[in-house]
Amino acid sequence: MVILWMALIFYMSAQPAGISNGMSKGATKVIIQAINSVYPLDIETNTLQDYINRFNHNVRKLGHITEYLILGLLVANAFSKSGKKGFRLILYSLIFCAAYAVSDELHQYFVPGRGPGVPDVLLDSLGALFGIGMKYKAIRKVHL
Repeated sequence: MVILWMALIFYMSAQPAGISNGMSKGATKVIIQAINSVYPLDIETNTLQDYINRFNHNVRKLGHITEYLILGLLVANAFSKSGKKGFRLILYSLIFCAAYAVSDELHQYFVPGRGPGVPDVLLDSLGALFGIGMKYKAIRKVHL
């Protein structure tokens, strides 16, 4: 599962800027429409694009956190199954995920219209840490 998820992250990072932005705008639209169904935002057809433009950047950054939260869960699970526990489980999982985040950003250097960014590595690592923490908390709860 770790390798499959890493392949998905690689695939998403390989999308040129225009395609990637279009995909995230599509996701932003779905999120805004879902929120609107629960909490009306007075969206009219001519202002929906305004909401999309306003929140798309935040959705893109949340995507970084979410992708790596899942990677962190999967990596921590793999290290746990290989016998790592406690601090080593957290450390090895975080190093693995952060290293992949760096390689992912370097990969984007070669993708048209995209480039590497230290803030994205930090967001990715934070997301991974959340996922690792969730797995660690679940392990500790089972053993208490």
